[in-house]
Amino acid sequence: MGSPLRAQEVAVPGLRARAWSVSGTPADCVKLALEELLPERPDIVLAGINCGPNLGTDVIYSGTVAAAAEGAFAGIPSIAVSTGSYEPSDYEPAARVAAQLAPMVASRGLPEGVALNVNVPDGFASGRVVITNLGIQTYSNIFERRVDPRGRTYYWLCGDPDSLQLGDGLDTDAIRNGAVSITPLKFDATDERTVDMLREWDIRL
Repeated sequence: MGSPLRAQEVAVPGLRARAWSVSGTPADCVKLALEELLPERPDIVLAGINCGPNLGTDVIYSGTVAAAAEGAFAGIPSIAVSTGSYEPSDYEPAARVAAQLAPMVASRGLPEGVALNVNVPDGFASGRVVITNLGIQTYSNIFERRVDPRGRTYYWLCGDPDSLQLGDGLDTDAIRNGAVSITPLKFDATDERTVDMLREWDIRL
């Protein structure tokens, strides 16, 4: 919030439209585009392609998903696209899936406040596309403790994927089985049942 954003117009080979490089986060890129840079409202927000999957609880931390969320908040159909591998052999499969899905989403729209989270297995040519729920992705050795030359401790975030929650209908299971996963995400995370429960507590401070 306290740092300036810088936008530089760039040339993209094969692209006739104007394009910008922005110094901020993916969400910053979308917000700045919508508020300042674009001459008119876009038909769709397409975030990514992210290098590595955004599965299950990873969506909480994902800049790619956050960019799609900004589009959804603005009432624009939005998609976050990620590769199923942290070392993808090629981005073409994910690009092809995005190119096929984007016109459909732009023309048909999505419910208010909803964005699609799409994960594409490495090397995907054709096959199953599964509409999924979020699973759970866990990690091991999340932080590596180090000491700098002045003797101060610091931590390097370096977790390795540990396990995937498996089960029919989960995004984690779809990717494990070589299918494209499409998960609709709604960004109102309020749990209504707990709201009702807490109201019965008669909390007074």
